[in-house]
Amino acid sequence: MKNILITLCVILSTCLSQHAYSQKYDIVIYGGTSAGIAAAIQASRLNKSVVLIEPSHRLGGLTTGGLGQTDIGNKQAIGGISREFYQGIKAYYDKQENWNWQKKSEYMDSGQTRTQEGEDAMWTFEPSAALKVYHEMLEGEKVDILYGERLLRTEAGVNKSSGEIQAITMESGKTIEGKMFMDATYEGDLMAVAGVSYTVGRESNDQYKESLNGVQANYWSVTLKGKASRNARNHNFVPGVDPYIEKGNPASGLLPYIIEGGPGIDGSGDKKVQAYGFRMCLTDHPENRIPFKKPEGYDELNYELLFRNFEAGETQLPWINSSMPNRKTDTNNRQGFSTDFVGQNHEYPEASYEEREKIVAAHRIYQQGLMWTLANHPRIPQKVRDVYASWGTTKDEFENEDGWQNQLYIREARRMISDLVMTQLHCERLEVVDDAVGLAAYGMDSHNIQRYVDHNGYVQNEGNVEAHVDGPYPISYKSIVPKKQEATNLFVPVCLSASHIAFGSIRMEPVFMVLGQSAAIAASLAIDEKVPVQDVPYERLKSELVANKQRLD
Repeated sequence: MKNILITLCVILSTCLSQHAYSQKYDIVIYGGTSAGIAAAIQASRLNKSVVLIEPSHRLGGLTTGGLGQTDIGNKQAIGGISREFYQGIKAYYDKQENWNWQKKSEYMDSGQTRTQEGEDAMWTFEPSAALKVYHEMLEGEKVDILYGERLLRTEAGVNKSSGEIQAITMESGKTIEGKMFMDATYEGDLMAVAGVSYTVGRESNDQYKESLNGVQANYWSVTLKGKASRNARNHNFVPGVDPYIEKGNPASGLLPYIIEGGPGIDGSGDKKVQAYGFRMCLTDHPENRIPFKKPEGYDELNYELLFRNFEAGETQLPWINSSMPNRKTDTNNRQGFSTDFVGQNHEYPEASYEEREKIVAAHRIYQQGLMWTLANHPRIPQKVRDVYASWGTTKDEFENEDGWQNQLYIREARRMISDLVMTQLHCERLEVVDDAVGLAAYGMDSHNIQRYVDHNGYVQNEGNVEAHVDGPYPISYKSIVPKKQEATNLFVPVCLSASHIAFGSIRMEPVFMVLGQSAAIAASLAIDEKVPVQDVPYERLKSELVANKQRLD
């Protein structure tokens, strides 16, 4: 009898717990990325009940996962809650107690967006600093946060009637009802399950009258309006790197991660996505450094192209090691063979959770093996080994033994197809939208997408594009809401409606925060006006955006 009562109590407790999460919120946000956090804060400030659902156990996505080097293009394009975050970063580092491993006066920002003396914000930071600032910003708000809850990615995951989402269900069985919903994930899972149109990969140049989309095997880096500036050497192999297991012998087979056949016709579309990698937070401080270790599953053959690239004449270090406070870094991909695991993520956007975990694990093993190789392998030049051996992961950033973060840089996954698609023409201001909800200002950027054998019989990377934009340009409200016939109460501020190359400019964390905040303001107006998100009066929205310090022009 006692056991029966205990079982009944457990069942009742579980039901009550799930019921607590089944109450109807005004705004339901799936994805605790930078965009999701900004949206939740704004919804709270507008006195809307809001829940922020994060599938992992850490908020902030890439901003708290190693991407401390803020890519913006123009700081003046950033307003609202996004700028509040960077002001919070400055306030954090203005406190002497937050400088543990170096003096504040010793830190020199070497990033692309350097903090100038007298600014009200700071643009480089440690992952732990970003996490603390986000938590401080959320502390004063009425935001319910659910950790460790993943959307059920079947038809049962989204309850939708006549285009309106009524509720979403998690794998745990928890159901969350809402008036408005937002997909703030990097993958666009809620958008996909809700039946919203989307694409994966590169469009052909013909589709949107672009020049930088599709296959770019003959790409030359360009400035605005097509003026050539430098050749395709950027992030590629030095000439003459042999692709075969046995040099000069095609019958021996290709080395790992090289595709069979050519890259495709220049400008043609495909379903491949740009490379992912971990933005490593490293340190050279002896007391805080964890030396690079050879991972389980290490295979030397996976790094044969790295060895051959050095042997063919590579002289540069294959990383961008940008300085962050406290003798730490944000470390990014550089040269032909580096931290990007080129071509090994093409299945990720549509993969199951379990398959994604395997892809993430493979990226981790590859990158851990890369760092150990650069620091220790005898075929790496000694002067290179000496540099890498002085670095390692940090003891005080991530809660694990190896100091490795869990957040993989999902540079691009699904992208919504809405009534308006942001394209290269918008980035170049050859077309200008009239319903701005934020500004983007970074160059059109794509990391490499595949590795192949060229007509000379040597290995090449394909997909890298780095094209300048003249200045900030507006992002359309229509690009963050679906087609009306597909969903009337959903916002998609991260996997927004944009072509591959335009997304490469928009996809920056500060911009995601801007779009998340703007989406929350629009969601609040849609609730108050009792209209579909597509029918929110733009002039009313614009005035609210400006009142909340968004920058639109």
